[in-house]
Amino acid sequence: MEYRRVAIPALVGGLLLTALLWWAGASTQALQLPGTIDVLGGLTAAQLEHWLTPWSYDPPPSVRIGAETFGVGEDGAAIDNSRYLSLYTTGMQIRFVAVLLFFVPGALLLVRRLPPVNGRAPATLLAVWAWGLVAGTLAVAVSAPWLIAANGRGSYRFLPQLAGMASAGRQILVLAAFVAAVVAVLAARVTAKGAGPLPRAAVPVAAARLAATVGTAVIAVSLVVLSYQPVATTLQTASTGTGLFAEPGDLLRQWLLLGSWAGPAGTPVGDWFLYRVADALVLAVVWWSLRWLPVLLTRTTVPAMAAGAVCATVLGLLVSQLTQTILSDGGMRWGLVQLSAGIGGGVPAALTFGLLAGAGAAVTLRVAGGRAGAGGAGAGALDGTGPGSAASGATDPGADASGAADPGSGPYLRPPSPKG
Repeated sequence: MEYRRVAIPALVGGLLLTALLWWAGASTQALQLPGTIDVLGGLTAAQLEHWLTPWSYDPPPSVRIGAETFGVGEDGAAIDNSRYLSLYTTGMQIRFVAVLLFFVPGALLLVRRLPPVNGRAPATLLAVWAWGLVAGTLAVAVSAPWLIAANGRGSYRFLPQLAGMASAGRQILVLAAFVAAVVAVLAARVTAKGAGPLPRAAVPVAAARLAATVGTAVIAVSLVVLSYQPVATTLQTASTGTGLFAEPGDLLRQWLLLGSWAGPAGTPVGDWFLYRVADALVLAVVWWSLRWLPVLLTRTTVPAMAAGAVCATVLGLLVSQLTQTILSDGGMRWGLVQLSAGIGGGVPAALTFGLLAGAGAAVTLRVAGGRAGAGGAGAGALDGTGPGSAASGATDPGADASGAADPGSGPYLRPPSPKG
């Protein structure tokens, strides 16, 4: 699809996501009303307020108290600390603008390379939803320094404070990003009309599987190796540098660890394996997504594969977190709001390793596909322009009289074309 066709859906989704987050933050005051507490309960209302506060323009008590306090400088002149309030307002403005600026480019790339036509709509919806989580998390991270300074503690353990703020507000972001993704995909389906044929590519099966395996192995480094508690403890307690950039352990944990697990010491082996199912689901979702992503893309490029791998990792984390919520033994004692506290975590690490996994998968796909082409399959099969692709008009081995390939037959990986 041309950029002029995908610009409208991306911009509509970005504006809606920004508006939903602003509206959610503006609703914080309603949770403090006595009637709301009576209906929801004190614990639930406090939990929801904690989720909404990172998106609220209303400053927290620490900033308000600082703004109302006057100090005395070295020359005896009074100092108006209301500048902290201005810093907070500036930080929130940066946060909401950053949501839009991070969401639109990613949505442009995803909708252009993964248009919601020819059976791609579910994949496009999931990808744009996951990218909404990434955009919101990045917006929170880049605006955090202003909010840390607004609390008057910018020089005290800056990196741990930054790590804490980078993971805030993610629960509401999950819901807002899903609504924005639905609207963006619906708008993309309208703008895709008349865009011409957007065929799926024909990809060698062996190359697709090898690329998915390489990308999944990169994700496994974080999920299995770095997230193992002895290794994670080493990262957590790493202390290099002095002053403002000391104690980077918390920040490294945010950006490098997709989970946390230990051996079955002190717990039954059966229960330990049951909770490892959630970790296995992450790898399964990533592998399956990377296996089919080259087929769904209109053109297999490194940026598209990298963005797709990030989205696949975020989706895998969401599936894992939902599974952990279901397996939690506190389901009868706690409500849905309390059990959902862990939803949306791990997005910074998913971004870091997803980019590496997507780039590695794209390079592997090109190299393995080139070898397959040298062996007679046709190097252009990766982007659908070579022998056996829809663009060339030739049929693959296993194709029927209509030219549609049979999934899994022949050397190409291609899902069946949608009926009609």
